[in-house]
Amino acid sequence: MEYRRLGASGLSVSEISHGNWLTHAGGAACVEAALDAGITTFHTAAAWDGGAAEENLAAALAHARRDDLVVCTGIFWPEGPGPNEAGLSRKHLRTSLHGSLRRLRTDYIDVYQLLRFDYRTPLDETFLALSDLVRQGKILYAGTAEWTAEQLLEAKPIAERHGVPLVANQPHYSMLWRVAEAQVMPVCERAGIGQFASVALAQGVLTGKYRPGHIPPDSRAAVPGEARKAVWPLLMPDLIERVGMLRGVADEAGLTMAQLALAWALQHATVASVVTGASNPAQVTENAKASGITLDLDVLTQIDQLLGSFVQTDPRLTWSPPASG
Repeated sequence: MEYRRLGASGLSVSEISHGNWLTHAGGAACVEAALDAGITTFHTAAAWDGGAAEENLAAALAHARRDDLVVCTGIFWPEGPGPNEAGLSRKHLRTSLHGSLRRLRTDYIDVYQLLRFDYRTPLDETFLALSDLVRQGKILYAGTAEWTAEQLLEAKPIAERHGVPLVANQPHYSMLWRVAEAQVMPVCERAGIGQFASVALAQGVLTGKYRPGHIPPDSRAAVPGEARKAVWPLLMPDLIERVGMLRGVADEAGLTMAQLALAWALQHATVASVVTGASNPAQVTENAKASGITLDLDVLTQIDQLLGSFVQTDPRLTWSPPASG
């Protein structure tokens, strides 16, 4: 495993991070495999499965040395029915963070992520609250996820004014979804903000497991729930056929399809780490081997030619939900 600095900060993160959004249940073996592979960076969130994702991650990491880990959790999504149990208000930041600290069995969070932009709450309020938490030692760094370039440009000077080290952004970023490249990544590079690239396997589509007319019975697309909703829009026959053609590119490079996809995301200069989940330890071990790989121009060109018009680049697709309530 190789490590990179996160933005302009002094924090080192593993090139492959382990996330537990849809794969936290029974994930202790996956976390163990991640630690064995040298993965030090772990992502979760307060709202995932009513807090169970954080609890399961804490249990799986209980034997690890805390100083060796970079623990990232985040806030935005509803954590209860109350009007103050979602978003980025001062009140929700305080209550949600304390809940996360309790569930994660730690006294600080390495990177506290604002998982979407909150149109209802002034940025000054959000970053003043974060400033208090930084001074108290409860969070070390702050990050965002799926924020637009304009939102990041507005937030960075406010964060600096309040003494909040805003050093990370987490966009959806893959061979197929490159909407962050045109605006978000250049803005982040100038601002010293590094990328935690997420959904780099396109919900498993870029692993090659799906074939035209065939959905593996143990795949996300076959199981009802959030996982199926996330992957189903990507299962277009023409797209699946094009992705299948990447198998030859991966074979020629001596990589699995998953390793090719993860290594591709790591080629971008602003990407510090790629966040990926796994449903079994073998997948974690396979994914970790994407670290340290350099893809030559020939390989990158073949990927672009094969995927062609299926690549999405429109920066307007960086999206946060509108205010509710």
